[in-house]
Amino acid sequence: MITSKNPVSRRKFLTTSMAVGAAGLAAPAIAQQIDPYTGQPLQGTAGGATPDAGMVQYDNTQDSRRNISSFRMQDWQPYFSNLTNGAILVDLTSRALHYWSEDQTVYKLFPTSVPVSADLTRTGRTEIIKKVKGPTWSPTPEMKKRNPEWPDFVPAGPDNPLGTHALWLSWQYYRIHGTHDTRKIGRKSSNGCIGLYNEHIQQLYDLTTIGTQVLLI
Repeated sequence: MITSKNPVSRRKFLTTSMAVGAAGLAAPAIAQQIDPYTGQPLQGTAGGATPDAGMVQYDNTQDSRRNISSFRMQDWQPYFSNLTNGAILVDLTSRALHYWSEDQTVYKLFPTSVPVSADLTRTGRTEIIKKVKGPTWSPTPEMKKRNPEWPDFVPAGPDNPLGTHALWLSWQYYRIHGTHDTRKIGRKSSNGCIGLYNEHIQQLYDLTTIGTQVLLI
């Protein structure tokens, strides 16, 4: 991850973000703001140092309401052959994350945000390879290429899009993480990662280990 700091770029980025939010408030019916990550429309106002802070992304072709009807308990057996190191199932349809402990004494079900579009969605098996409390954020090379004015680095704190805790997956740039923007949960609102309320990612952080199995379906 990129770790260099650029105060000038950061100030410029903050100013641009605030201007975008102000424009959206001044004329919401005239100019619809577009998320530069995904090309999707944005609603809300800029509230932080990152492109999606304070924003809710949505896909006009999809139902972005919370999918309560399919948000229900699941059994682990259809998805995993064992529970070694515990297991996480992310159901993109119901926008829910399921966790089972190795000894089967703990089961958790959390609402999540999911990727906003099919091209940002990845499914299959992976695992947790790193756990970080107070994560920092850096744009991916593709994000930086499209938006060179963005800061190379955003420190931990209320402006960070990864929330209070993050779980690194074996897939490059993919995380299960918290969010300071609670409106995103239950919606198609991420750029590929899986987001949880900060209080829920803290619970999951404490329950999981390096090597916990993860399946996205």
